[in-house]
Amino acid sequence: MQKEETEPLLSNKQNVVSGAAKAIVLSSVMFVFISFWRAAAIVVGDLGSTAYYIGGIAEQFVGEVAPYFILCVMLFSFAVSGLYMESSPLFVRGGVYRVVKFALGNIISKIAVSALVFDYVLTGPISSVSAGHYFVGLINDTFSHLNINISLNKNLFAMFVAIVIVAYFYWENIKGIEESSGKALKIFIITGIMGVLIIAWSLFTLWIKGEPFFKNLPDLKINLSDEAFGWFKNWDWIKSITAFSILIAFGHSLLAMSGLETLGQVYREIEYPKLKNFKKTILTIFIFSVVVTPAVSFLGVMLIPDSVRPQYIDNLIGGIAMFLAAPEWLKLVIHTFVVLVGVLILSAAVNTSIVGANSVLNRVAEDGILTDWLRKPQKKYGTTHRMLSLIAGMQILTIILSGGEILLLGEAYAFGVIWSLTLKAFAMIVLRYKDKRPREWRYPLNLNIGRLHIPLGIITVFLVLFFVAMTNLFTKPVATLSGFIFTFSFFIIFSVSELINKKKTKAKEISPEEEYLTEKSKRVLEHFNLEDEFEITPKTIGSELNDRVLVAVKDPNNLSHLQKVLSETDIEKTDVIVMIGRVFTDKFSTFVERDLQKDERELFSNVVDVSEKIGKPVITIIVPTNNAFFSIMNTANMLGVREVVIGLSAKYKPDIQLEQLALIWGTVQSDESKHIRIRIISYDREFIADL
Repeated sequence: MQKEETEPLLSNKQNVVSGAAKAIVLSSVMFVFISFWRAAAIVVGDLGSTAYYIGGIAEQFVGEVAPYFILCVMLFSFAVSGLYMESSPLFVRGGVYRVVKFALGNIISKIAVSALVFDYVLTGPISSVSAGHYFVGLINDTFSHLNINISLNKNLFAMFVAIVIVAYFYWENIKGIEESSGKALKIFIITGIMGVLIIAWSLFTLWIKGEPFFKNLPDLKINLSDEAFGWFKNWDWIKSITAFSILIAFGHSLLAMSGLETLGQVYREIEYPKLKNFKKTILTIFIFSVVVTPAVSFLGVMLIPDSVRPQYIDNLIGGIAMFLAAPEWLKLVIHTFVVLVGVLILSAAVNTSIVGANSVLNRVAEDGILTDWLRKPQKKYGTTHRMLSLIAGMQILTIILSGGEILLLGEAYAFGVIWSLTLKAFAMIVLRYKDKRPREWRYPLNLNIGRLHIPLGIITVFLVLFFVAMTNLFTKPVATLSGFIFTFSFFIIFSVSELINKKKTKAKEISPEEEYLTEKSKRVLEHFNLEDEFEITPKTIGSELNDRVLVAVKDPNNLSHLQKVLSETDIEKTDVIVMIGRVFTDKFSTFVERDLQKDERELFSNVVDVSEKIGKPVITIIVPTNNAFFSIMNTANMLGVREVVIGLSAKYKPDIQLEQLALIWGTVQSDESKHIRIRIISYDREFIADL
């Protein structure tokens, strides 16, 4: 047996047979991880962009009191963020869909994800159309200042700008999240500079008026319009209930929290240490949004006269710029700067919506609900380009159907935001009783009476969301009707697609229903792009660092050694290379199938899971061979790795494994000055040999 294990790899003559390759390199977009700054920038792209339009939309319905409710919404968003702090480490590819499915079942999860997709589909249009309105407002104000008698049609021009923005970020996401998040970070920084400038200059303008600061604050009186009551506008007794009026005002301001669900989508992309960086992400988002968004709404009321403010309802920050203490030419310059930054941040919201929708639909497709065809990676960039095309197409269609009306988009938008968050909160309550796994972080305010556990914190968040959701259901007719139609349509699409996939899977695998329903058979494996390389070198496999560690994997259920290596490795200094030795079944044939075998896909899919859970990338390769031990050490030699790590074998004792690997190392490497460490790692033990 030992003699067979030390048998050399195929001869050089055999290796050049047609179809043979020394390595197959696997690439996947899943192996890209981003900093907490980039993650925060992606979420702020949507959450922070609402500062440009929420003040005007909310004031249309609730009056000058809107800024106070917007402030309350942004403070409440921090409480809602805690739901993701607890759920994301449990479900790395989490968000609403996975959490709701695990807690409440398949049907409710499809309803939740349908509402969420509706949210993302509308995020792009409302943000890009708002950017268009800011842009056309600047052009028309400039024409007016120069006494040029030209006025562009706001809605038509806004539609054109919106379509261009969606198309641009569609292409950026085709190139990958690392590319798009880099641009989102730059936009985040520029927007922060703009926010500080406008707030500071506005406060200076108020100060030089010589009036008490608090005298300029908006009136605290709620003044709801008839439209704010929706279907209840003729019910006078309902209008007299103060608590109901507060819920309506809060509901019409809830758009300020739009984009928060993207936290659940970007968690899997955050680099190591994952939870620590996730906390930083949430804190960064909260500080930015709780300062900038309410400040813009307050300053809009405090600086722009009531008689003029309706003209700037779609261009609130631009209106603030025009009423700062400065010469007219300088106001126009500031207005230009504000609009340019506004176009950037609102465009970033489009990017966020595409990133979020793509992540959500990938989660749905992974569970066999959407056709596997949608998940095929783009050949050059490895992204799910077909899903991205579907998302961008729906957003462009929505822009065209809206006619460029920002208020219409804002009204419809509310449905997906509130219901996806409400179902998420309820699912988190259920999970406390259904999923007893230890939490890396637990939502605070928990009451334990004997064996009775009451998660008071999560229950409180859920009740607030639920009552606001029910209120919006009857006071936002546009949102309710459009939301129901879209959600029901997607629910039907998901259900029919799932049935088709079930039949295909059962027919292909010829498995009984009970086998099909097991978690293993339901799992949809990762897709990888494959590149044949006839020579194994650091360059051909994509290793750019000088220090390398080779981890050999074989059993998809035994990856503890990979987990340990990733946990202890600084990936800024060391490349972790994960390899499979594809052993030929026929030692006299060296023909290599280019496609991945099912067991290889399952194994590398689990490698992706480990990589995502920890937040560190790996390089994945397959090496065809007729001897697994030889291929490991030969590959280690060709790549110049510092260390080889394998798992504990169920067939051989650790000392025999080390002996065989050491003998082969002497065969492939005659230079005694070159050293290598071999580690065999199990769940609770480790064996080391320095050669």
